[in-house]
Amino acid sequence: MQITLQSVGRRYNQEWIFRKVDYTFTFGKKYAVLGPNGSGKSTLLKVLSGSLSPSEGKIIYTGRDLTTQIEVETVYQQLSFTAPYVELIEEFTLQEMLDFHFKFKPYFPGFDKDSLIELMGLQKSKDKEIHYFSSGMKQRLKLVLGCCSDSKIVLLDEPTSNLDVEGEQWYLSLVERTSHPERLFIIGSNQEKEYVFCDEKLSILDYK
Repeated sequence: MQITLQSVGRRYNQEWIFRKVDYTFTFGKKYAVLGPNGSGKSTLLKVLSGSLSPSEGKIIYTGRDLTTQIEVETVYQQLSFTAPYVELIEEFTLQEMLDFHFKFKPYFPGFDKDSLIELMGLQKSKDKEIHYFSSGMKQRLKLVLGCCSDSKIVLLDEPTSNLDVEGEQWYLSLVERTSHPERLFIIGSNQEKEYVFCDEKLSILDYK
């Protein structure tokens, strides 16, 4: 499976965020989208997810045999997106949030609700409402919802936001544990510690 960008660009009003992106993301690999704050990394991830349309160019999502195209309107079914600006339902308890999320996405093989709560180290907080969580606890939950859903495409934007040093190591272990030959990880970052495992790097500044 692949995501192919053909001369893709995105602009706001008259300002181009990026232009003429020609690139292919191949399943089984991990990619880093690099650039300083405000350079357009998050915008590119949103375009890849289908939540934003490109202002020019075309994105092609192909299936296992590389001849079957997947419509952009259905890509969300195979995709997880984690970012600091993606909100949780904070009135839910941890257990309620997991139950709700996994009504729409199956668990990644080998996981269930209890194992995810244990993985996050939040056994004592399973019945606590999320708005009482620290920022680090919320970020662990966001990463688990992204990585531990059975999605073919995993987009992680600034994945170690609000994590301490221990949390950063936990994140790296989570990505390793949930990697799969038929899975695609794309990391939006400007910190090497977040993408040290990536196979290829795309610099957004090359497309200004």
